[in-house]
Amino acid sequence: MKKIILFLILVTSVCIAFAQTESLQLDENSKNVYYAVVEKAGLNADSLYMRGLSFVSKYYDDDLAKNQTQNAITVKGRYVVYTSSLASKKQGGDVTYKLSIETKDGRYRYKFTDFVFTPYKIDRYGNMVAVPGIFIPAEKLSSKVAAKDAESYLTQIAAACKETADRLKQEMDKVPALKKAEVLKKVDTEKW
Repeated sequence: MKKIILFLILVTSVCIAFAQTESLQLDENSKNVYYAVVEKAGLNADSLYMRGLSFVSKYYDDDLAKNQTQNAITVKGRYVVYTSSLASKKQGGDVTYKLSIETKDGRYRYKFTDFVFTPYKIDRYGNMVAVPGIFIPAEKLSSKVAAKDAESYLTQIAAACKETADRLKQEMDKVPALKKAEVLKKVDTEKW
């Protein structure tokens, strides 16, 4: 009997350990952030910056010219979050965010901040559209939306941030292809 109880406790603790998900952190201003510093030994800030620009140009349509500074990139993005009921899943709204990528010699950091939720409603044609004029910061989400939905939205935001961060890490790990130097054919006009 003791072995069975011990086995059940062990299985339950393992299940709980595997069920943990990504979550947003709070910064010094009590705002939700998803943040990490990644070490890249042997790479200088400029090459990391160029790889970050490559990532941003590949995945974001944002105007980069006004958002670039020395070794820092800032873009705005958007995620769609879903609300689930018993039988179906529908779009609950979208979340806009700001992604900052900063580089230094041997490391870079990325930070997702300024999460703002815009709820969706069904229009007269049956389409899900944003409710005009309602913008809810992620920090106040639990007071404006049902607790179950707020927790689900924050979990989805964290999962989407993790997915985007993984794509960023893959792009930063890529070795840029070297362009082959073209061999110029010289024309010998002496021999014809």
